[in-house]
Amino acid sequence: MDIVPDVDHPLVDDHVVPEVIDSPSLNNTKPEQTSKVLSRLHLIDEEQKFSQELSNYINEKWTLKDAGFNYNLAAIFGSQSTGKSTLLNRLFGTSFDVMSESARRQTTKGIWISQGKDMKVLIMDVEGTDGRERGEDQDFERKSALFSVATSEVLIVNLWEHQVGLYNGANMGLLKTVFEVNLQLFGGNRGKEKTLLLFVIRDHVGATPLANLSNTLKADLERIWHGLAKPEGLEDCKITDYFDFMFTTLAHKLLQPEKFETDVDQLRLRFTNPSDPNYVFQPQYSRRVPADGLHFYAGGIWDKIMTNKDLDLPTQQELLAQYRCDEIANSAFAVFQEKIKEFRQPIESGNIVEDLGPKMQEIRGVAMKSFDKDASRYHAEVYKRKRSDMLTKANTMLEAYFLGQLKNLHKKAVNMFSANLQQALRTEGSEFSVVVNTSKKEVLDYFLQGAKAIKLEETEWSYDEELYQLEQGLKDFATAQREKELNKMLNNLEKHLRKELDEPVGLALNNPGPGMWGRVITIYQRTVEDGEQLLHKKARTFDLNQDEQGELLINLRRQAWVLMTKKVQEESVDGMMLLKLRNRFEEKFRYDEHGLPRVWKPDDDIDTPFRKARDETVELVPLFAKINTLDPAKGEKFELEPTEDFDFDQSLKVLSETRQQEITTKFKRESDAFYLEAKRSVVATQAKVPYWVGVALVILGWNEFLAVITNPLYLMVAAMVGVPMIAMWYLDMLGLVETIAWKVYDQGYKLAMDKLKETMDKREGEKPQPQRQPQQYPPRYESISKDEGDIELSSLDKKSQ
Repeated sequence: MDIVPDVDHPLVDDHVVPEVIDSPSLNNTKPEQTSKVLSRLHLIDEEQKFSQELSNYINEKWTLKDAGFNYNLAAIFGSQSTGKSTLLNRLFGTSFDVMSESARRQTTKGIWISQGKDMKVLIMDVEGTDGRERGEDQDFERKSALFSVATSEVLIVNLWEHQVGLYNGANMGLLKTVFEVNLQLFGGNRGKEKTLLLFVIRDHVGATPLANLSNTLKADLERIWHGLAKPEGLEDCKITDYFDFMFTTLAHKLLQPEKFETDVDQLRLRFTNPSDPNYVFQPQYSRRVPADGLHFYAGGIWDKIMTNKDLDLPTQQELLAQYRCDEIANSAFAVFQEKIKEFRQPIESGNIVEDLGPKMQEIRGVAMKSFDKDASRYHAEVYKRKRSDMLTKANTMLEAYFLGQLKNLHKKAVNMFSANLQQALRTEGSEFSVVVNTSKKEVLDYFLQGAKAIKLEETEWSYDEELYQLEQGLKDFATAQREKELNKMLNNLEKHLRKELDEPVGLALNNPGPGMWGRVITIYQRTVEDGEQLLHKKARTFDLNQDEQGELLINLRRQAWVLMTKKVQEESVDGMMLLKLRNRFEEKFRYDEHGLPRVWKPDDDIDTPFRKARDETVELVPLFAKINTLDPAKGEKFELEPTEDFDFDQSLKVLSETRQQEITTKFKRESDAFYLEAKRSVVATQAKVPYWVGVALVILGWNEFLAVITNPLYLMVAAMVGVPMIAMWYLDMLGLVETIAWKVYDQGYKLAMDKLKETMDKREGEKPQPQRQPQQYPPRYESISKDEGDIELSSLDKKSQ
């Protein structure tokens, strides 16, 4: 039976169709009976240029701007003049141009896109393959097919029944290239994104069942897939990881027109009815591209396809060479990967693999020799390119071990530097700068030796960056260690300064007078000079420059001044100030000019020495108010440069006006006590008992004295009572003992009264009380009753007393 191609109503011969057609439909079948032709866009023209108008069509003409993911995209491809455009017009109500019955020539050029009638579906009509207009130039056919696969959820493969089982007629060569390049470009989306290939077998007369036709196509597709050169990591992938398949048939359009329309209607349900069991727009096929971003996505896919050199049409010889070289390279590379596995664990564990460079060189050389042996007989250019790709791939994998070994060398070099530095610094008399330079040279030589040993030929590997990082790391570590050692030295120096300042400054302040601050400043200057000499001696070992040394000297003077002022503040607290003033007052008042204690006599003048000693002592208080920075040795005052944390002028202030007044007041009160003591001593001296009273007591009490000393009991009682009394009288403690005795008496009396009240209350509670209602008193009488109770308790207290 002759195969008649699908044709639609005739168009004018050699008519060039513009990019957008808004004229009435020329078709009269069911989906196309509309009053207005749907807008369509020439997405990719004959010059393979992508249209920039897609965004405008999606947003305005097709009103899909806000559709988000709620739309679908399908495409159709197949041989030229097989009725692809006719089928799309019947299925979706589009207005794609169809072939004229009077002139069999190419109608669809490039790729056109349109929206389905009353549906959120975009359909791409792809230029037919195997057309005489392009001849043997199949570059665009393959690129457009790959573009359709990459962007569409459903790809309709349109072919005639008699083409099933043919290689070129069924576009199997084109599908092979599409599958192979799709793996290279989109192999990483394995199992994530799929495309449905819907094979529509046209002009099916029913002689061969659909099941047999689909089995034939599946077998051809599986055979093509198994023969593909798959990228690394996808060797075991299946065609079903990237594609799903459906198969259907359509009756002959001219011989069986009614059956054809019925088949088309049934096929349309697969695109329009989600409840149909063969509904094609399933979620797993969605590209997850929002409608308003489709123009960016599709344009990027086309640019990627256009710039990929592997998409240029190779010759059959090049295809064979490419396929075989890929097989050989994969086989050699599998052995290569197995051998380099042994390096992974030790390197990832931070260990250094001995002889790693020679081992990697040997393994790579064996793999390349294995490839050269079998692949060198094929196409020279393909062989060179694949050999370069394999070498690059091998070097890329080995570079990970190269970088890992460098990092381990880096880490070990840093540890060596740290250990050597710590050990050398423990040696007495070691100089920090010499130790650092020696250790740094040793570890850098170790790193360079190890890095050069693992750098392979025919690579662009570089260890310069790691070497730079190591040098910076050693520099930072040395700087941190130097700061640590400097801080340790400065801490020791601070302890030395504190030791040299504390005791001398304290002694100087304990002897207040006009030259007090001069002595303190002299002590400070002497301590600073000693500290500077010690600092110069220690700083030479750290290789400090002039600026750093100058900064340390300034900090030394400032630190010594802070320590000195801190000691001054400690000596100037109220208690210490009162102690100093009291000592000075006692020195002037209680001792004479020869330093002997004074014994006041009744005819001595106490007021004048007291007033003079107190005035001279009070005059010392303003002396402590502010530090006088006059240097006695130079005869001039010195200053220190203030900073944000150090205010030199503020550090000179010791006692405020308020504190001076408080200290003066407290001292005067204490000095009054010394004055009263002196007066009491004079009165005690004047109030002596006459001698005749003592003689009378002896004569009159002689008999009692004999009775006491002759009776042991009386003697013991007299000794127990008299000796403590005499001792307290001699020590002037009788008044204190009397006060304590009265306090004890008061406490005992209170405890007894509390105990008595508690006992009486307890007895009152034990007596049985008659059951009666409490008597209600008016407020006035109730108050009187309470007052009477208080009076009775008060009377009881008085009686007890």
